[in-house]
Amino acid sequence: MQLAGRRTGTGGVTGLSPVLLAATRPVRKPRSSTLLAALAGSLALSALATGPASAAIGGTGVGDPYFPDDGNSGYHVSHYDVHVGYDPAHVDHLDGDTTVTATADEALDGFSLDLKGFTVASVTVNDTPAKTFSRSGAHKLDITPAQQLAKGAKFTVRVRYAGKPVGSKWQRMKDGGAYVSGSPHSSRDWYPSNDHPSDKATVQLTATVPDGWTAIGSGLPGKTTTGRTADGKATKTFRWHEDSPMATYVTAFAVDKFTVHKSKLKDGKPVVIAYSPGANTNQEWEDQLPEIIDFLSSKFGPYPFSSAGGIVVDGGDGPMAMETQSRPTYKGSMPDEAMAHEIAHQWFGDSVSVADWRNGCLKECFAQYSNQLYHEHFLGSDLDKGYYRDTVEENKNDPTYWNVKLYDPGKGEELDGALYAKGALMVHALRRTVGDKAFFATLKQWTHDHRGGSATWAQFEALAQKTSGKDLSGFFNAWAHSTKIPEKKYLYPGSLAKLAK
Repeated sequence: MQLAGRRTGTGGVTGLSPVLLAATRPVRKPRSSTLLAALAGSLALSALATGPASAAIGGTGVGDPYFPDDGNSGYHVSHYDVHVGYDPAHVDHLDGDTTVTATADEALDGFSLDLKGFTVASVTVNDTPAKTFSRSGAHKLDITPAQQLAKGAKFTVRVRYAGKPVGSKWQRMKDGGAYVSGSPHSSRDWYPSNDHPSDKATVQLTATVPDGWTAIGSGLPGKTTTGRTADGKATKTFRWHEDSPMATYVTAFAVDKFTVHKSKLKDGKPVVIAYSPGANTNQEWEDQLPEIIDFLSSKFGPYPFSSAGGIVVDGGDGPMAMETQSRPTYKGSMPDEAMAHEIAHQWFGDSVSVADWRNGCLKECFAQYSNQLYHEHFLGSDLDKGYYRDTVEENKNDPTYWNVKLYDPGKGEELDGALYAKGALMVHALRRTVGDKAFFATLKQWTHDHRGGSATWAQFEALAQKTSGKDLSGFFNAWAHSTKIPEKKYLYPGSLAKLAK
C-alpha cells in the first residue's frame, strides 16, 4: 500500500447473477430502486433472526494480538462466491449474496463471520436455515447451524444481505461509482468473510450494474451477460475469478464507467487495466507494466498470479495505491514508481501474506525497497550513495526516525511509516551484508516456499541466515527489533563500510 501523501520512491457459465436468481427465488422490491429489485431477487429482507446465543462460537478471533476480534479460529475458508448488485444512482445501497465454503477445524456448535453494517436477510448452513443468527461487536455475524458441524467437515454458509455500506474502505466517487481499497481490513465492508490474512481463499465475484457501467475485480474475467430490471432497464453482469488463494483485504472491486485496456504479458497472461473518467491514461506508464513485472520476476521469482493489470479510479478517500490482488488500485494515475511498489506486493503481501499484523514488514519493507530496485535498474541510480548514505546521514541524529520496531511495531502502528522508510534501508543493508547472490536467492526461496500462504518475520530471519550461511542475529536485532539507530557495523555493513562518516 502506498501511504496517502507519501512519495514511495527515492528522491533521486459460473454462478447465477442476482438478476437471474430472481426467476427462482422470491422477490421483494426494495424501496430504493427498481434496478435493485432485479438485483435483489435472492436478497428479500426479513426480520433479523434472534434467539439465544450459541453455546460455542469457535474462537472469537484468529489470535492476532493487534486485532483480537478479527476472524474466527474454528474453521478455515477455501472459497468465496460473492454476488453483489450496485446501482450508482443509489450510492448508499448494496445488495449482496455470498456463499462461503469452509472446513471445520473443530466441532462447531456455532461460528462467526465478519461483516460490517447491512441488514442480513437470511443465513443458511449446508442449504438449511441457520438455527439462529445475530450481530455482535463492531463487525460480527454470529451463526448457530441447525446441527453441529463435525471436526473436519466441509460446509457452506450462504448469507443474503443488503443496505448501506458503512465501512471506511468503501469509497464513493463523484459520478456515483464506488471501489474498495485499504488495509488492514476491507472485505467486511462489502461481503461476509473470515477477515484475516492468515485465512486465504479463492474468490468468484459476480457483479450486476446498470448498462453503461463496468464492474472490475481480481483475477481472470469471466462471461459478461446482459439482463433487464423489472421495469425494463438494461443491466450487465460481470464475472471475475481469482484462482490463487487471496487474503480478504486485497479483494478488488470497483464500479465506474471505465475505459478498459486489454493486452497480454509475454507468457500470454491477460492484462486488464481500467481507467475511471478523469483518470490519467498515461500510455507510457501503462507500457512499463510488463517491463516492471519482468524485472521483479527476475529478482523475486515467477509472477505468482494468472492475470495482471490495474484499476485507476478518480476520487474517494482511499490510499494513493493499494495492492489489490493481481490488479492494484491506484488513485488518479498509475505512475511507474507506484507500479513498482504495488506490483512488488503481488509477491510480498499478496502471494505471501502476513500471518498476523505484527509482521507488516514482510509486505511493506520489501515493497518499498522495490522502488529502489526500480531506480537502480531503470534509472541507473547508485543506491549506496544516492539513496542509502544520504538517507542515513540525513536522519542519523533524529531518534524519531529509528524508534519504531519493524517487527511488532505496536497495536495501531502495524503499517507505520517506519516500515516504508527505515524498513527499506534495512533491506538494503541486508543485501550488502549477505551479498547479492545470497540476498536474491533468499527472496526467491521465500516467495517459493510460502506461495499462496502466510508467514512470519521469524521465518524470514531464519531463511536469510540459512541461505547466507551467516549469523544474522545481531543484524536483525539492531534493525528489526530495536528502537534505536543501529550501531555502525550494522548501519554500514559490507561494501557500505567505506561510506561511513
